[in-house]
Amino acid sequence: MRPDQGSFPFTDDHGTIWLAFTDWGRRTLPRTMICVHGLTRQGRDFDALARIVSRDIRCIEIDVAGRGRSGWLANKDGYNFETYIRHADALLDYRGLTEVEWLGTSMGGIIGMLLAAREDGPIKRLILNDVGPFIPKAALERIGTYVTEPPVFENLNAAGDYLRETLADFGELSDADWSEMTQHSVVREPDGTYRMHYDPAIGEAFDGPIDDVDLWAIYDAIQCPTLVLRGANSDLLTRETAEEMTQRGPKADLIEFEGCGHAPALMDEAQISAVHEWLMQFEPADEDEEAEEGETGDGAGDAS
Repeated sequence: MRPDQGSFPFTDDHGTIWLAFTDWGRRTLPRTMICVHGLTRQGRDFDALARIVSRDIRCIEIDVAGRGRSGWLANKDGYNFETYIRHADALLDYRGLTEVEWLGTSMGGIIGMLLAAREDGPIKRLILNDVGPFIPKAALERIGTYVTEPPVFENLNAAGDYLRETLADFGELSDADWSEMTQHSVVREPDGTYRMHYDPAIGEAFDGPIDDVDLWAIYDAIQCPTLVLRGANSDLLTRETAEEMTQRGPKADLIEFEGCGHAPALMDEAQISAVHEWLMQFEPADEDEEAEEGETGDGAGDAS
């Protein structure tokens, strides 16, 4: 299966930017999942997962502004979650989607939490990949060390070596996985060198003092079914936080993957299967039955 790539213009007080996405699966499928990457990544990180899941659920991978094929913001102060939420709403409107499932890695998971916490939020089910409502400042400081000064590479081999070192916490990936990731992670310059496929200005948020991030109030407002994925060695989503997420708010399911930290790449068969199987618990037919039971007074009322 080959995906469709698209983009659309978004205009606000900062001007017009083109936002890119990659669309896997038939539009006739009854469910759609939005896949959103981490801080310095891009939507094609989810290709391996989308190839499998899109047999049953349409998958749309977003390139967040300033990353991948999406445009760079003229106003660099606009790289913030308020902007990303507006862009996400615009994509859903552009694709005519009112209810979606959401898979977010790190930054993408925070965007998902913010959307899911809204009373009118579009997220029907939420998957948080190695991110939660509490993020220690030490983990943010570590990320800041490689975001603020993105390197330039003489060739793709050098870029691949850099990614293997910098993203070692993604886990044990095959050479083919690293090769595919490298091709989507860098862009070639006119002089023949390669640079990371993001606007260096996204790292400006790390220039000042960094504090712990506390989003428990947001998380506690989420009511949709939620799955938390955690890399066993993660410093960004601690085991303590992950376990607390199963006890409050949406009382998430938790799956921990050995051999990786922040964040599981979701490229190997076991990780993809875990996500796919969790999603397939919620069949459209089951939801219809639950709705009918609610109407007759025999069930809980609201479908999950």
